[in-house]
Amino acid sequence: MLNAIIHGIILSFGLILPLGVQNVFVFNQGATHKRFVGALPVVLTASICDSLLISLAVLGVSVIVFGIFWVKAALLGVGILFLLYMGYVTWNSKPDANRQKTESFTPMKQVMFAASVSLLNPHAIMDTIGVIGTSSLSYQGMEKWAFTLSCIIVSWIWFTGLAIAGHITGKIDTAGKGLAALNKISALIMWGTALYLISTLIK
Repeated sequence: MLNAIIHGIILSFGLILPLGVQNVFVFNQGATHKRFVGALPVVLTASICDSLLISLAVLGVSVIVFGIFWVKAALLGVGILFLLYMGYVTWNSKPDANRQKTESFTPMKQVMFAASVSLLNPHAIMDTIGVIGTSSLSYQGMEKWAFTLSCIIVSWIWFTGLAIAGHITGKIDTAGKGLAALNKISALIMWGTALYLISTLIK
């Protein structure tokens, strides 16, 4: 069982570490809110969505759903439009030194965006299925449970830590210059992901 736990931890960190829309958004929200509690909606949503995707990958349900062409096409279409729109909003966002509430996402907006970049990103879903789902096939019974829970726990720890790191960075960057640059980077990543999804849809 220990091997399954270690395997799950290493595998999850390998998948979650690369800079992507989800990670940048969680970090950004941690940085733009004056109090860490203000970023909790995005942390909880991202963690819950990852937990859901991991569970579905292990159960094999996502493979069945993604086998239906129109479902895949619909997910791609919605994901592309949302990423293009949010990239525009993020690019034009101008955080100030006081990190006023108007520059931060509301709890509902955090939830909607975090859920969208998690559940409407076919590339992320396929990675989860292809890596975690496939890896789980080598385990049975309690070992499979241990492997799955290890992957899920890593997601919760990672997103919490990412928001905390963002919050600390926001306190240090009192002029807001770093946050402005982060917004530009985040927008470029969103647009880049949208272009990737468009190429996937065309293929």
